[in-house]
Amino acid sequence: MSILALWLGYLALGGIAGTLAGLFGIGGGLVIVPALVFAFDLQGVAPEVSMHLAVGTSLATIVVTGASSAWGHYRRGSVHWAWFLALLPGLMLGAIAGVFVAGNLSGGLLGMLFGIFMLLVAARMLLGLRPRPGSLAPGRGAMMLAGGVIGAVSALFGIGGGTLSVPWLSRSGATMTQAVGTSSVCGLPIALFGTATFIVVGWQAPGLPPGALGYVMWPAFLGIVLASVPCARLGVWLAHRLPARLLRLAFAALLAAVGLKFLI
Repeated sequence: MSILALWLGYLALGGIAGTLAGLFGIGGGLVIVPALVFAFDLQGVAPEVSMHLAVGTSLATIVVTGASSAWGHYRRGSVHWAWFLALLPGLMLGAIAGVFVAGNLSGGLLGMLFGIFMLLVAARMLLGLRPRPGSLAPGRGAMMLAGGVIGAVSALFGIGGGTLSVPWLSRSGATMTQAVGTSSVCGLPIALFGTATFIVVGWQAPGLPPGALGYVMWPAFLGIVLASVPCARLGVWLAHRLPARLLRLAFAALLAAVGLKFLI
């Protein structure tokens, strides 16, 4: 594969991930990770490191895209800072732990777990399940524990954490606007600590391709980031003009198909 084709592929991937993130309000990692695994396979990257490299690179892109989203929610006053600070220690420690777990799993097993996770997300979308609103805010200990789980699962699969943090915050008494806004900020420490740990864990791992530093592929990171941020705005624009239910069902079917591919 030529360098030009490679860069065009990364840009296209960033555009698709950004558009879907804006369209469905989901983290781009659910799209970026499987697409990067496919791209790395085409490049002949060793299968032993392909999945780890995809997850680490996905987290690195969330540092930039998540910062853009978090800034937008901060300006609109939709971040519940007290809850974010209560979650923060768990998010950081969980992200580090999640990466160490990923580093000790084989590429095949990590891919299988990712496939199961995608099927669960697809099922939730197909069934139209929404977070159940609550009114009782948990204590600091419960928040820290929840942050640890959210951080670990998110870093393990290369996602921003909104899939888990939005339902938790909603059950804790946040309005949906607060839950989404606070979740967007929660994605930053997960991405930052997860990316740094993936670099350390993958340092000089055998089979890494040129352009990789640990388990982060920097050419892919750059191409995805350049296209995903502007295309996220396109996704938001489309979300207000296309039939939401049909789009949700189509995307859920795509996630289910990709999840099954990972399992098979």
